[in-house]
Amino acid sequence: MPYVELCIKSNFTFLKGGSHPEEYASRATELGLECFAITDENSVAGVVRAHAEIKRIGSSSLKFHRKKSINSNKASRLIPGTEINITEGIIITALAKNRTGWANICRLITEGNKNEKKGVCKITLEDILTYGNEMVFLLHMPEENIKIEPSNSWINLVKKIVFNFPDTALVISPKYDGLDYQRFAKTAQIAKMLKVRLAASAYPIMHHGSRRRLLDILTAIRNKSKIESLGLKASKNAERRMRSNFELEKIFSDYHQALNNSKIIAQSCKFSLDELQHDYPSEISNGAPPIKRLTRLTNEGLRWRYPEGIPNNVKKQVNHELKLIRKLNYSPYFLTVYDIVKFARSRDILCQGRGSAANSIVCFSLGITSVSPEIGTMVFERFVSEARNEPPDIDVDFEHERREEVIQYIYEKFGRHRTGLCATVVHYRKKRALREIGKAMGLSQNIIEKLSSELSGWIKLEKDETQLQKIGLNPLNNRLAQILKLVKELIGFPRHLSQHVGGFILTENRLDELVPIENATMKNRTVICWDKNDIDILGILKVDILSLGILTCIKKAFSLIYDFHGVQYTLATLPPEDTDVYEMLC
Repeated sequence: MPYVELCIKSNFTFLKGGSHPEEYASRATELGLECFAITDENSVAGVVRAHAEIKRIGSSSLKFHRKKSINSNKASRLIPGTEINITEGIIITALAKNRTGWANICRLITEGNKNEKKGVCKITLEDILTYGNEMVFLLHMPEENIKIEPSNSWINLVKKIVFNFPDTALVISPKYDGLDYQRFAKTAQIAKMLKVRLAASAYPIMHHGSRRRLLDILTAIRNKSKIESLGLKASKNAERRMRSNFELEKIFSDYHQALNNSKIIAQSCKFSLDELQHDYPSEISNGAPPIKRLTRLTNEGLRWRYPEGIPNNVKKQVNHELKLIRKLNYSPYFLTVYDIVKFARSRDILCQGRGSAANSIVCFSLGITSVSPEIGTMVFERFVSEARNEPPDIDVDFEHERREEVIQYIYEKFGRHRTGLCATVVHYRKKRALREIGKAMGLSQNIIEKLSSELSGWIKLEKDETQLQKIGLNPLNNRLAQILKLVKELIGFPRHLSQHVGGFILTENRLDELVPIENATMKNRTVICWDKNDIDILGILKVDILSLGILTCIKKAFSLIYDFHGVQYTLATLPPEDTDVYEMLC
C-alpha cells in the first residue's frame, strides 16, 4: 500500500538538511511513495527544484512507457509546504491545500521576515491565526524527555490553533533511540487529549542514510565547532532518512491509522506549483490597452530618432516587431522597461540596454537602446521568437554610482508587496567546501591552504597520490581520504541566499502571495527566495536593472567634453566613425 511523507527538510534548511530537493523527489519515486512534501524551516526556497525534478521524472517515465510499451515507476506528487517555528516555541508543518493556502503560506513567511534582518523569521501565534486558512497544520511534539509532559503553556497555545483549525493533526515520528514505543504512546495520549488525529512521518533530513557523515559536518559548520566536539549534537544514527512503504508499515505497525491519516491529509492538499501564474503589471494607462500605448510611443520615438524621415525598411521592421509583441502579449514588459529608462533619463542618469535587445527597433525608438539595429546584421527573432516560446530579456545598464536611485524608484512605483529582487543561491564550491570541512575535521590552516592551492587544478576530487606527495601529505591517510570524499559530496550544496545583481520580479497583484519576500542585507532592499533558474521554470518574467562602471566614466567624459568644448553628446549621437579614436586604439 503506497504511503506519503509530509515532513521533509532539504538542504535549503541551510546547514541542517542533508539532501537536495531533487534527490528527495527521485528517492520518493524510487521508493514508491504516493506523494511527499518539502517543508524547509520558515522557507519555500527549495520547492521549485523538487517540482522541476518531478516533472522531469514524469516526462522521462512517459517517454519510456511509450517506447517500451511497459509500465515504469509513476512519479511521486509534490506537496509544497513549510515548517514554521513560531516565537512561542511551537513547531508546525504547514501544507497548502490549494492556491489560497499557498498565498497564505507566502504571506505568513513574509510577515515573519518583514521587520527582521536577513536570515531571521519571527512568526507569532497571532500570525498563524491570521493567515492559517486553507492550510493543513501538523503539530510537532516539543523536543523534551518523553517522561516530561508538555508544558501547560504549550498545551494552551496549541488548543488555540486546534480551535481555529479543527483539521490540525499531531505528528507521530520516531527518533530511533530505543524509546519510540513510549514516545508513540505519549504522542497518542496528547492527541486524544487535544482531540486531534495523529499523522505519521519518518521526519527525514536526508534522502539516504549514506549522508549521515555529511550531516555531522554540516552540524559542526553550523555550530562553528570541530567534529569531535559535537557531543549530543551529532547524529545518533543514520535513521532519519526517507522510508519505503514496507519500512513505514513496520515502524508504525501499531499506528496504521496514523499512516492512513497522513494519506488523507495528502489527498486534501491538491495545490501544485503549476497553478502559479505570473500576473505581470498590466501597464494600462488612462484606459488604453498596452499594445495601443506601446504603438503610439514607438511611433513618437521613431520621429525622434529619424527627424529627417523614417526609412521604409525601418517602418517594415517596426510593424513586424509590433505584430509579434502583440501576438505574444509582451507589450506590458516593454512599457515597464520604457518607464524605468524614462525615469533615469529624467534624472540625467546614463543608461543603455544591452544584449539581444539591441536587435529591436522598438527598443531603439523607446530610448532603451542607443544604436539602431538597421546598421547591424542581427534579426529581431534573436531577441523575441514565437518558436522558442521564451519571454524577452531586456538587460539595462545604469551608471553604477546612481543605480540605487532607479532601484528605489521601482520599489516606490510598484510597492514592496508587488516587487522584489531575485535571489542568488550561493553554493559550495571546491575551495569553500575544503576550507569549512577541513576546519571541522581539525586540519591546520597551513594544510588547508596547501590543499586549496592545489585543489583548483584537480579534475576529480580523489586521492591523487602524486599531488598529495607533492605538497607533503601522506596519500595513505584515511582521514584525508574521508575529507576529500566529504568535499566532493558537499560541492553544490546551497550555503545561503544572496541577492541577484539586479533581476526584479514585478506583479500586478501581490508578489507576496506568489513567493515570500524578505529583507536583504543591503539597506532598503527586499528580495524573494527563488533564483533566476527557479523563476524560469515557473515562467516568471524578470526585469534586469544592472550597474556598469564604464557608464559612469562615459557620463563624466560627456560632462568634460561639454565643459571644455561646449558639445553635448549622448550615446546615440556619438560620431560612429571617429578616425582619431581608432588611431588611438591602434
